[in-house]
Parts: sequence; structure tokens; C-alpha cells
Amino acid sequence: MPTTRSYRERCPIARALDAVGERWALLVVRELLLVPQRFSDLRRALPGASTNMLTDRLRELEARGIVRRRALRPPAASSVYELTGRGRELEPVIDALAAWGAGEPAPNDGSLTATSVLLFLRGSLRANPATPSLTVELALGDRIWTLGARDGEIEVAHDAPDAADATIRTDPETLNALVFDPGRLDAARAEGAAQVEGDVAGLRALLESAAVSARSLAGS
Repeated sequence: MPTTRSYRERCPIARALDAVGERWALLVVRELLLVPQRFSDLRRALPGASTNMLTDRLRELEARGIVRRRALRPPAASSVYELTGRGRELEPVIDALAAWGAGEPAPNDGSLTATSVLLFLRGSLRANPATPSLTVELALGDRIWTLGARDGEIEVAHDAPDAADATIRTDPETLNALVFDPGRLDAARAEGAAQVEGDVAGLRALLESAAVSARSLAGS
């Protein structure tokens, strides 16, 4: 059942942790930053969270006005969870945690979601003022994303762009590896782990811009 635990401190840090400090709460917020998700989507993205745990976290986040549930219009007979305006204010907090956490050792058998890779890629590109302008269509699993880099502004959006300079179809693990080592792009293509169309040189330059920041964040 939902928790009612509290630090019972007036400190704003403690009050923030009262709202989003329970296990899995911030990862639910992470998964909702780029696109609303169905309960089943969140279960797939967070396999370590039991159904009851995820249900409790969502109820708590709803009760605090951080997440809301929205019914989809027919013929879709389902609903999605999305961040409220208050919940979206956590975006820079998540970005800062990602930058800080990049310096921590990663488990060898840990999972990696498309959202977490895309957020880290976005943050790495934003940290490099030399990032080239490019629009990339990213196909990760059964979802299409747009990565747009223009005049120092980096945005990630769900759905395909009207026009893309380059298209890459891959998986989160491969994309994450390319963020740290763009030199593996040709090998990934040869192995079939990544299919690329369009401006390959531009995509490589974009990945190299991300790698500069990613390696710095990871302390390598």
C-alpha cells in the first residue's frame, strides 16, 4: 500500500524527498519525461519494480500532484500516465542526477531503458557548445524519436520528424555504447546492430560531440 512515511523536517530537501524519495519514484518520473506511458510500458521499463510497488508509487505521485492519469480517446481503451507541470519541474533535477551518476560504477547486468539513454545523450550534447546542427530520426525498439540539434539547442521528442538528416535504427545498449565510443559506429553497422541512412558523417560528428561530454562526466 502507499507509504505515509515522512522525514518530518521543514528543510526543503527533506520535503522533496518526502514527495519523490521512495524507491522507484524518481525512475517513474524519468520514464515520463519524454512521453506519457501506459502502466504496461512502465512495467517493461522498470522490470525490477513489482506490480504492487509500481502501483503504489504511481498513486503516491498522483496524490502529490506530480503525475496524472489520462484516458485515451477511443478506439484506444486504455489510459496513460503523464507528468503534471509540477512534475515536469523535476526535469533539471533528473538531468543533474544523471550527470552526477555518470561517475558512479555501473552494474554489469543492469538494465538500460531507451528513455535513460536518450536523456543522457541529450544532456551530453547540451554540455558541448560545439555540437553540430542535425536532425536525427532514432528508431529504438518499437518507438520512433526525433533528436534535433540547432544553434546549441538540443531537444528529444517522441515521434518521427518531418524531415531528418540521418536515421538510425538500433537498441538502447548499442546507442549508449556509441555515445561513449563513436568509433564503433562502422562496426555496429557491419554487425547489424545499427542501421544508418542519410548523413552518416553528420551522425558521427553528433556522437563525437556527445562523447566528449559523456567521457568527462564518467571521469574517463
